[in-house]
Amino acid sequence: MSGPSSLSALAEAWNGAADASPDAARNSTSSATNSVVENTRRKWRAGVLGATGLVGQRLVKLLADHPWFELTEVAASERSSGKSYAEAARWHLDAPIPEAARDLIVKGLDPSLDCDFVFSALDSSVAGPAEEDFARAGYPVVSNSRNHRIDPDVPLLIPEVNAAHLEAIPVQQKLRGYDTGFIVTNPNCSTAGLVLVLKPLADAFGLEKIFVVTLQAVSGAGYPGVASMDIHGNVVPFISGEEEKLETEPQKLLGKWDGKRFVDAGLGLSAHCNRVPVLEGHLECVSISMKKIASTEEVREVLRNFEVSSELASLPSALRNPVHVLDGENRPQPRRDVNAGNGMAAVVGRVRECPLLDIKLTLLSHNLVRGAAGAALLNAELLAARGFFKDRSLAESELLAQPVSQ
Repeated sequence: MSGPSSLSALAEAWNGAADASPDAARNSTSSATNSVVENTRRKWRAGVLGATGLVGQRLVKLLADHPWFELTEVAASERSSGKSYAEAARWHLDAPIPEAARDLIVKGLDPSLDCDFVFSALDSSVAGPAEEDFARAGYPVVSNSRNHRIDPDVPLLIPEVNAAHLEAIPVQQKLRGYDTGFIVTNPNCSTAGLVLVLKPLADAFGLEKIFVVTLQAVSGAGYPGVASMDIHGNVVPFISGEEEKLETEPQKLLGKWDGKRFVDAGLGLSAHCNRVPVLEGHLECVSISMKKIASTEEVREVLRNFEVSSELASLPSALRNPVHVLDGENRPQPRRDVNAGNGMAAVVGRVRECPLLDIKLTLLSHNLVRGAAGAALLNAELLAARGFFKDRSLAESELLAQPVSQ
């Protein structure tokens, strides 16, 4: 099943189910679920670019027991090339290196990897052209890097927020001359949790202005990250490029794809970003102005009841309710709440009236899972379910079997 035809069939199924009788809705849901099963009945072979870094390591760990994906290739810089993954990776996670990854030989960034698609956890200094090279060579690229997020033909994707933006892929392929390859990105780590919380509020009440102050964990800076003498017992009120990302990316995520281009949401958005001495978890203090008046209890209920479609809920990494609302006056806290929903939830607390805007709240998300590796994994699952991945080993076999013209 091709990507665009699969996407259209699924969209028709879900839209039809909304207006049909209960029996018809169940039949539409069953049809869409069957499409997911059809596209995931085999394991897709995954490669990880930038596999030795913090986000790359998270991806390697998440792929170890994944029901749909099998890690077959790891790639990194030239200094790691030729070594086994166990030798090349300075492993930082609590669990040991997965056995399936230990003996894989680290390759360079040449687009000749034995896999069906690649995750990119590359540093932004090399990610841009490398991802284009892989897409041009026919690989779907599921990127965590910032280089292509705001490109006018590249989906910036949070499946629970803007799955319809995948309709841009055929346009991207046509404009760039890609065949089966393409690039899809996930947002910045601080954007991911924020927009996941803004989405249900936008749908229910409409949004006008957002003011956000972030308290971001040191792991967001990669390894070795911030020098200990700069961050220990301290707060650094500047993260290079972070405020610009947080003020720009939600506009695209909450905007629309009109068939030719992305149309921004047109929100007023101001951000202050700070680095704090916390290992994992980005905390954000958010004030929101909405188009419709709503009580704090109505806001809590909308967030509590935010539920994804059956299609998305069937993805291995997805949560049926991706926003968790806590009632305690001193929550969420990184130490207590960062792993909610296996790190894929946005946790909200302290919903209250704002004397300047309408509502203010505190949210927490896991910067390395919901904001990075887990986000890319969920994007890949949606792409697989909608038929955007192709078995490259079969395609290469067919190409080799073609007779050579005289």
